[in-house]
Amino acid sequence: MFTGIVEEVGTVKAVQKGSSSFIKIQAYRIFEDMHLGDSIAVNGVCLTVTDFGGNVFTADVMNETLSRSSLGTLKSGSHVNLERAMAANGRFGGHIVSGHIDGTGTISKIKNDGIAVWYTISTSPEIMRYIVEKGSIAIDGISLTVAKVTESTFSVSIIPHTAQQTILSEKKTGDVVNLENDIVGKYVEKLISPVSDNKKQSPISREFLLKHGF
Repeated sequence: MFTGIVEEVGTVKAVQKGSSSFIKIQAYRIFEDMHLGDSIAVNGVCLTVTDFGGNVFTADVMNETLSRSSLGTLKSGSHVNLERAMAANGRFGGHIVSGHIDGTGTISKIKNDGIAVWYTISTSPEIMRYIVEKGSIAIDGISLTVAKVTESTFSVSIIPHTAQQTILSEKKTGDVVNLENDIVGKYVEKLISPVSDNKKQSPISREFLLKHGF
């Protein structure tokens, strides 16, 4: 599990696609306690460390992951957001991020607003249904608050610190980003849906949640 608080920006050293796909990334801070088998979120995608040394780690990447995320567009020299899995005694600075993205979105507009920068992102209805104003969204692994929602787009407002510590400052209109919805909404939807195997209504309803303070 991750929290969406990017620890550092790494640099892609090599990408191999084919029957044996992998990615090599150079970094520094995340090597402080790295072990084989560790989970690292790369632009929000949970990958497993298969080899490391000399401040470069390798992670195998399935072809499905390359095709269903923005990782397939990476090349040598690309910058990526990196976050280690949350330690049991760590601070929960963002929100629950699994590293299993729901899909991608496209940056449709970037607008300066004083010290902040607004990013508007268009995405599919399947992802938009879980996005609510003032809710949480992970964009390329960054925990962000949704500031505005339309039928097919949502917008976030980025402070200078976030832009400087992540790859968002490098993004431009038309770029593809990885998106992961807040998992809480998906669980709530599942709980209030009818149970498919016996067609019985779940005891968890909207009225039940309101009655108990949700």
